[in-house]
Amino acid sequence: MSGAATAATLVPAAALAADGQGSPSLFMLTLQMVAALGVVLGLIYLFYHLSNRWLKLGAPMGGGERHIRLVETRHLAPKKSLVLVEVGGEFLLLGSSNDNLTFIKQIDILEEIEVIDDPEKQSTMAALFQGKLDAMAAKIAAIKQGRADSPSRRAEKF
Repeated sequence: MSGAATAATLVPAAALAADGQGSPSLFMLTLQMVAALGVVLGLIYLFYHLSNRWLKLGAPMGGGERHIRLVETRHLAPKKSLVLVEVGGEFLLLGSSNDNLTFIKQIDILEEIEVIDDPEKQSTMAALFQGKLDAMAAKIAAIKQGRADSPSRRAEKF
């Protein structure tokens, strides 16, 4: 029996003996609870360590390395999606529909990341989006002020 387990079994006797009337003190009961918690946590850690070491729970099923990895899936419509898969270090774009899986293209991820990280393209997209937001805000402000085309003016245009 370990030293912590021996100490945990002796604590109740010490708690009873601390008070001359045989009732345990609050401090001794707290000490007993902390010691028991330490023993339980120690046993959990020991079993976790042994199971990882002997049973190799972290290894993939079959004992070998995984060579196929699903990177991303984008759903386009019901039962239709694009799937990006890494197979042996190569990235493949596949189209998936009801009962069909179609190879579309092999993708070089490094080239795609460089295009996305281009600050010039990001700023033009941000400016375009900001322009759209400003136009919508102006339309909303015009509607609130009553300057928007009334239904009678729209009918006259046609």
